[in-house]
Amino acid sequence: MPMTDSRTLYIHTIGCQMNVYDGEQIERMLAGRGYRPVAGPESADLVVVNTCAIREKAEQKVFSFLGRLARLKRERPGMMVAVGGCVAQQEGEKIRKRAPCVDVIFGTRSINALPGLLDAAEVTGRPQAELAMSPGEAAFVTARPPEAGAGPASAFVTIMQGCDNFCAYCVVPRVRGREVSKPPESTLAEIENLVAAGVREVTLLGQNVNAYCGGAGGCDFPELLARVNAVEGLRRIRFTTSHPKDLSEGLMAAFGRLDKLCHHIHLPVQSGSDAVLARMNRKYSRQIYMDRVAALRDHCPDIAITSDFIVGFPGESEADFEQTLSLMDAVRFDGVFAFNYSDRPGAPAARFRNKVDPAASSRRLERLLNFQKTVTTEKHAAMVGKVVEVLVDGPARKSAPQFTGRTFGNAIVNFTPEPADRMDQMDLMDRTDLMDQFRPGRRVRVLIEAAFAHSLRGKPEPREAKGEKSHAA
Repeated sequence: MPMTDSRTLYIHTIGCQMNVYDGEQIERMLAGRGYRPVAGPESADLVVVNTCAIREKAEQKVFSFLGRLARLKRERPGMMVAVGGCVAQQEGEKIRKRAPCVDVIFGTRSINALPGLLDAAEVTGRPQAELAMSPGEAAFVTARPPEAGAGPASAFVTIMQGCDNFCAYCVVPRVRGREVSKPPESTLAEIENLVAAGVREVTLLGQNVNAYCGGAGGCDFPELLARVNAVEGLRRIRFTTSHPKDLSEGLMAAFGRLDKLCHHIHLPVQSGSDAVLARMNRKYSRQIYMDRVAALRDHCPDIAITSDFIVGFPGESEADFEQTLSLMDAVRFDGVFAFNYSDRPGAPAARFRNKVDPAASSRRLERLLNFQKTVTTEKHAAMVGKVVEVLVDGPARKSAPQFTGRTFGNAIVNFTPEPADRMDQMDLMDRTDLMDQFRPGRRVRVLIEAAFAHSLRGKPEPREAKGEKSHAA
């Protein structure tokens, strides 16, 4: 018998944007069955743990959190615990050996089965699991769209599941399966529903969006972007992640052709050494990557390029690492994510010899991050005095009168509409009008006044100010 009475739900998400998207879909799916979200697990009737297995630390966080839930469940025996995501797919029912408090386990392509699994667990009193790798459109979550006006400024939309690249360090093909693309019609319908709910920016997600091929006609990724660009009411399009080997001329040209496509690409390189790239099975060379970067900048001179790096991959020498730093110096990335290598269960690299000493790997990571901090700070400093267009996300965390958003090039901008003393003197009507001017989804032209390593700070131009729109930064 399905559960329809009012119950409380807490979703704990660890990992990537795709997990965030899955969590949002789960929340909407369960809302139709009477679940309302709460701020923490302490008051939840159901806790859903959305897991990540891409790095060892993320997996450790999962079992640490499950340990906390076990203690809560002893105090509240009626609470149910469901575990999904990549660790669920990787470990399956073995999770219960380490965490007997878990009632339901569901795989990366079994999210649609969650309501039925919860019903079965409640009726039978026995743990339930579903780990099938659903094919085709069944691999994607089906949830009701958000209510009109209830959407945030920005939203994620998963357009692909899985990966066919089999990089030596990666477990994604094992836990997310082989590549499958959501049909373009389904993607467009989802985006149109989000726009109707107030969303003004979407980020298209996939392990390798460049390989997207959806629908009977074989719609490729540049074509999908063009169709999304035509959605009325949508203002910005982003996507992640791209594999360099599949970065086509058509996709690069889209940055100069589509007016809503943000001038930013996340293009993971992982290493600047050809020897390391070959051991990683990345299927491109340092030179090919550099050529892709040059072509991107030919098509879109102000494009922001960010990347990923793995430091200390098995067999990486000091000379290999210096090649990584020299590539960073040549490209001058706008930002990077970098991590020490860690063995992952089932990944080929876990069997590789010549593991790098952890202390040496950590020293290299620190050097890499310090180098990038200098570059990013220099790039941000060059924006001081310029006017940029910011899509407002909402109030900044630190103080209510301060707002935050992102530029067309994905730089974070915090801005204060009025001096603090003037804000304090505003009556309720004026303050309400001000908040409306800068509500999520609004576009604001901001004069950049200060630059920091991770963000910019400025003030909005007066609404009557005229001038050419800038997509800088």
